[in-house]
This record gives sequence, C-alpha cells and structure tokens, in this order.
Amino acid sequence: MNLQVLISALRLSRSRPLERLPVGDWQGRRVAADSINVEDLAGMPKPDGVRAVPINMIGTAGRRIPARIYRTPSASDRACIVYVHGGGMIMGSLDGYDRRCSTYAAQTGVPVIAVDYRLAPEHPYPAAVDDVTDAVTWVASHAEEFGIDPDRIAIAGDSAGGGIAAGVTLRLRDEGGPRLACQVLVYPMLDDRTPAPVRPSRMLTWTAEDNATGWGCLLGEAAGGPDVPAYAAPARATDLHGLPAAFIEGCTLDLFMAEDEAYAHRLAQAGVEVVWRVRKGVPHGYDVIAPASWIARRAWRERFEFLRQHLLVDASGRGAA
Repeated sequence: MNLQVLISALRLSRSRPLERLPVGDWQGRRVAADSINVEDLAGMPKPDGVRAVPINMIGTAGRRIPARIYRTPSASDRACIVYVHGGGMIMGSLDGYDRRCSTYAAQTGVPVIAVDYRLAPEHPYPAAVDDVTDAVTWVASHAEEFGIDPDRIAIAGDSAGGGIAAGVTLRLRDEGGPRLACQVLVYPMLDDRTPAPVRPSRMLTWTAEDNATGWGCLLGEAAGGPDVPAYAAPARATDLHGLPAAFIEGCTLDLFMAEDEAYAHRLAQAGVEVVWRVRKGVPHGYDVIAPASWIARRAWRERFEFLRQHLLVDASGRGAA
C-alpha cells in the first residue's frame, strides 16, 4: 500500500469514533462525518484565485436547489462541469467539497457548478437524482446567462456522487435531456447488491456496514431486491448504449472495485468511449486522504486531462488534447 496514503488513513481513523456503528445508524455516521473536515485534516490546499458564488437553481415544481459556481478570473472557455459530492447517499455538503471543486476549476480552466442535492433517509430515491437532473437541465437552459455552451457540459462525482452522476447520465439519455459531453466517475457507488467482502480489509474507509446503511436509507426495503431502478443503482442498467465518454477509476482496497470495473467494461462493450483506471493499493477516498501522494497527484492529473480533452476546443472548434 502507498505509505503516504497509509499514514494519512490511520490519522483520519484516529479522528473518528473508534466503535463500529451498527447498520442503519445514519445519524451516527452523519455526526461523525460532520465532526471533521477531511480536506482540512489532510491538508488539501485550496488554489488561489478561484471565486465561489452561490447559485439558486429552481427545479421541478419550484423546488430550490442550492449550488455554487467556481470560476477563475482567467476562465474564458464556455464549457462547464457539474459536480456531485459524495457521502454514501446520507452525508456530504458543498462546504466539505469546497477545495475539491476549486481544484477542478483551477486545473481545468473550466467553471465548476457544485450541486447540494437532498440526502437520504429524509429524502429517499429519487430525490437526489431528481435534484441533479434538474440542476443539469437548469444549467443548460441558463447557459447563455453564464456564458456556457450547452453542448459542452460535463458531469463528475465521486463515491455516492459518482453513482448519482451515472444515474443522471442514464436518465438524461432516456428522457431526451441535455446531452452531456462526458462523465467522470471517481470510485462510484453503483450497486445496492454489493456483497460484504469475505475477508474485510482494515483499510476499508467505507465498510459493508456503511454501504448497507447508505443503500437502505436511499431505497428502504427495496434495497437488494429485484425492483431497484437503474437510475438509483446504475449497475442494474441493461442498456448502456449512447452514453457520453466516461472516465472511471476504482481502488483495489475499496468495496466498490468490482462493480466499478464491471460498469467500465460494460460501457466499453456498448460502444462508449471509456478510460478505466485502477488505483492499486489504496482505499476509497485516497486522493483526499493523502492529496500530496504520488498516486493522488497522478489521478488528479489524469482526470483534468480527460476533462480538458472532452470540453476544451481550439480555434477550429476541435477538442483540445
């Protein structure tokens, strides 16, 4: 395992309650997550010169969707990244992802719009997917106002946010919504049927108990059964044709590794352009736990390159490498 990641993961574990929370205790998990700021603890730097401005989006039936746009003063390109934060469907916030979204904006030169979707169990499926679908649609319909080309909108997310992003991408295709330029799914949470590992690793930063809690809060008694829709758990999708180019990464010390790899391969089999990256010897969240590690720096660089390739254009209107 990467030594920097190991040391940082141990440091993070000491900052959290030592006892294992039982399945279903979403309140305890949310309190534990809210008690620390992982970006602060890990010393993740915030880029200079990125300005964050609140946006009040209006979704279906007049529902307000809080969001922020991150932009550098030099950003002149008309592309946009809609970012969906992680948190196991039950946690997470705009504040907790402030530095990550700032980093995407600074390193790609593309404005980032972060969406604060509703959390389970107070708001079970389809609330989060509804909110992010509405957010993408709102961004496309207000593109001129923000100087955005509606044909150059990407969606990105990590963990639960990656799963929601994948579900929204499927739904937009099926419902004839805005066509996304690409999708970036970082160790995404895709399958409510994920089994507990036979030999659980002590380095799992998201455990089988956490996973059962998150999916149970999102789906209730339907979790793991035959009637879960693909927009909630994209691993269940039977038709992956016609989706935008995808960058997907999985970690070998992550509960989601098998489902992420399977989804990437199925996308490729359906004719979708896929970049699949395996991060060896690191757990879920390694890139934020140890942002200065070589493996995290490489991962961030590869994500930025993929986004620039699919969003930026040169003077001839062709995608920039």
